[in-house]
Amino acid sequence: MISPAPAQLCLLTIHAHPDDEASKGSATVAKYAAAGVRTVLVSCTGGEAGEVLNKAVDTPEVLANLPALRAAELQESVARIGYASVHLLGYHDSGMPGTHWNQRPDNFHNAPHDEAVGKLVAILRAERPQVIVTYANGREGYGHPDHLRVHDISGPAFEAAADPDQFPGSGEPWQPLKMYYIGGGMSANRMQALAPLYAALGEENPFEKWQARRRERGLPEIPADTVTTRIDVGDFLAVRRASLLAHRTQIDPEGTWLRLSDDALRQAFPWDEYELARSLVENHVPEGELEQDLFAGIR
Repeated sequence: MISPAPAQLCLLTIHAHPDDEASKGSATVAKYAAAGVRTVLVSCTGGEAGEVLNKAVDTPEVLANLPALRAAELQESVARIGYASVHLLGYHDSGMPGTHWNQRPDNFHNAPHDEAVGKLVAILRAERPQVIVTYANGREGYGHPDHLRVHDISGPAFEAAADPDQFPGSGEPWQPLKMYYIGGGMSANRMQALAPLYAALGEENPFEKWQARRRERGLPEIPADTVTTRIDVGDFLAVRRASLLAHRTQIDPEGTWLRLSDDALRQAFPWDEYELARSLVENHVPEGELEQDLFAGIR
């Protein structure tokens, strides 16, 4: 185990597209930023291949200017969340398999693996985070190529950042201490807790629809027992909503995920959930209990 370094606490999150930083863990980041933790975003692509999901702004003018709009939306979102620093990895959105986007040589999916890892290592060495948040291997689920590539480069970068023999010239070596996986808010525990709220609205729980689609594709159901860490974000749900609404081309204000009020969510399930994937510090959490702090063992 490695003794914690006496440095400013820093949390770095890695996301595939603009809007992922809003839908995955934004309330957690807002909470830590408000507490004085330096918060850093790595956004790997520009989201150029994303559909316009908000029909109110689905116009030819928006489609013609989508890359610039998504960049502006990202800046508004990160300002609302409170990120101190944003790094763009600079790759084009890879789209889904079978699309013309997926064939572009400049997309994230087609980028040389070591090149992408090296870019991320340089950021880790520059920002010196103790904690990294990234994605689990999604090959049995959503499977977007860019989300898969985020997973594929994160572990190697975590290891390589501290090794002076890897990527020399990319800054002074730095060893992150913990790495977490976050999903898209789709844990079984969360969606089961929200089921009564959707029922009260007269709507089917969207999680049930998602599980049904997984069964149709022969995929396993999402397990409820991978969560190791819950962060109470009840006081930051309004920030999450605001960051989502900043992505006007992607988020329908009347859509399913925004129909539940923050007060109802605070009562039913006021947590962001994570899976501890890698740790170089001693775990002081009693067996059978969940962590309540991403910096547990580091502070």
